[in-house]
Amino acid sequence: MVQFHIQPDSEIPASTQLYNQIRFAIASRQFPPGHRLPSTRQLAMQTGLHRNTISKVYRQLEDAGVVDARAGAGIFVRAQGDEGVAKTGSPLLAQYPEANKLVQQSVDKLLSQGCSLSQARELFLSEIDWRLRCSARVLVTSPSQDIGAGQLMVQELEQALKIPVQLVPLEELEQVLDQARSGTVVTSRYFIGEAEAIAAPRSVRVIPVDIYDYAQEMQLLTKLPTGSCLGIVSLSSGILRAAEVIIHSLRGDDLLVMTAQTDDTYKLSSIVRSTQVIVCDLVSVPRVKTAIQEARNDLIRPPQVITSNNYVGMDSIEVLKRELGLD
Repeated sequence: MVQFHIQPDSEIPASTQLYNQIRFAIASRQFPPGHRLPSTRQLAMQTGLHRNTISKVYRQLEDAGVVDARAGAGIFVRAQGDEGVAKTGSPLLAQYPEANKLVQQSVDKLLSQGCSLSQARELFLSEIDWRLRCSARVLVTSPSQDIGAGQLMVQELEQALKIPVQLVPLEELEQVLDQARSGTVVTSRYFIGEAEAIAAPRSVRVIPVDIYDYAQEMQLLTKLPTGSCLGIVSLSSGILRAAEVIIHSLRGDDLLVMTAQTDDTYKLSSIVRSTQVIVCDLVSVPRVKTAIQEARNDLIRPPQVITSNNYVGMDSIEVLKRELGLD
């Protein structure tokens, strides 16, 4: 916050001192266009001046054409020259009110580092063009030992983004990227380190996605009676390993946990026959229901099936849409 100082014993009137300090703050862009000036009450507390004196200074600034008084809103720095062009013409500024400020700050920083306006424009366009090129090809990667996690990401991203997404095992990512001029690699934060190490030297973007927090499923776990048998079914072996550890940390030996990957028919059949509750990802639901149907003659009561509809967090989906220019 800009601080104003008044010398009460000076020969220069206090109102003149304040007027010139505010004009300097505006001219030096400490108060940029659109900035709301402090209220007369705030300035009175800061400077010790009477609010009437401050009101007089604000009227002088308004007469000079550097601020606008908005009834019920306050005093705002007026845009000068071409500063107001984008504000009046672009509907994006209404949607993203901080956008113009961010752009201005970025351009100012480039200019302060010695770039010309033409060079700054080229840098902006180059970055945008590169991102658009990367958006044309989206690769999801995960290790071969947990390719199921990649399959879950591909299915959810294709459905949410409405574009083709290619699954590439992490062990093959280097070879695939060597053949591609650009692209965007998407992976979970579990594998981000390995993916970035491969992609960075090739100027390929890597975007990590957050996984679903499973808060509802965690809540369910706390309510299961002691001695319950819980089944976890997923395409991802990594999810199963993490689930066992997390469930044990929550309930210790209170629960018996059985896990199976979706294509493991033997383990899936055992889970169906032994558990009271089965938690599975959306892709695994048909296989789980088929296994229950096949074992129906052996079941006194079929297990309750609870579906986790997401693997990728919804906030990450929205970030990807923006990053890929799909929103």
